[in-house]
Amino acid sequence: MPPIDLRSDTVTKPCEAMRRAMASAEVGDDVYRDDPTVNHLEAFAAELLGFETTIFTASGTQANLIGILSHCGRGDEYIVGQGAHTYRYEGGGAAVLGSVQPQPIEFEADSTLSLAKVEEKIKPDDIHFARTRLLCLENTQNGKVLPLPYLAEAAAFAKSKNLRLHLDGARLMNAAVKQGVAAREITRHFHSVSLCLSKGLGAPVGSLLAGNRAFIEEARKWRKMAGGGMRQAGILAAAGLYALENNVERLAQDHQHAEILAEGLSQFAELAVDRNPAQTNMVFFSAGAETTQALAEFLGRRQILISPGKTTRLVTHLDISRENVDTIIKAFGEFFSMNRA
Repeated sequence: MPPIDLRSDTVTKPCEAMRRAMASAEVGDDVYRDDPTVNHLEAFAAELLGFETTIFTASGTQANLIGILSHCGRGDEYIVGQGAHTYRYEGGGAAVLGSVQPQPIEFEADSTLSLAKVEEKIKPDDIHFARTRLLCLENTQNGKVLPLPYLAEAAAFAKSKNLRLHLDGARLMNAAVKQGVAAREITRHFHSVSLCLSKGLGAPVGSLLAGNRAFIEEARKWRKMAGGGMRQAGILAAAGLYALENNVERLAQDHQHAEILAEGLSQFAELAVDRNPAQTNMVFFSAGAETTQALAEFLGRRQILISPGKTTRLVTHLDISRENVDTIIKAFGEFFSMNRA
């Protein structure tokens, strides 16, 4: 039996139908813009997200990087969450490659950024300071969806402060499914949006960056500079198309499995399980460091993979079945029963 891998929703394997779509994809040269499958994916995604156009990138990190660099110049600044992926987990790319300064602030409990705190961090128009150009949000953030009214407030705020607004929407479709709205109900508030195809949507590679045509033309230059000018990329784009056409609505199953898992783990007094109602496909729990490490080793011997930490994240996805969830809860129970004896 394959491992039950809860480390991330990036670990999914392409299904046979997706593999067939990749194998039969019509291809060209995407740098010349004549790969028909890439062009189809970009047009399909633009319609889905409500933008003029999109660009296919190798990864979410690349999509966010070229997005920030297209909004900001050298000596500019973007405001972002302290724990946001664009700030914490993307190698400092905007600062290293674009001389764009990040200004991080702490997330609120609901994973929003306080607009009052954002306002405090906007720099005055003064030669001593970086120019604040961009506000970056993330949806979902640690698996939690951003409230729809907040998005409207953030858009109005950004407009009033002459800021561009970018969404790291790596798990945007999880948010849309959780809130029962079309993706464009979320994206309509933003100047640019990234969307990852290789997380819960199940494609092996790729992300998209959406915006207006002038913005995407600028992003295309940065993508080339960042080594993202792929050639016969239709083989990969075909997987992305399959994912968007077939794997969006089924995200609700992952959310349901995460809720069942959270409920099952809550029965163990040794764990503090986060039961936030805004959660989608992630379950967070904390326990003592020694307990968590021993638990990870115990589960590993049973082919259940987790990434232990001060707070441990378990991620459900299309390769985690309902039966898998029962197996996971049972294994946790065996571990705690053995350690109570």
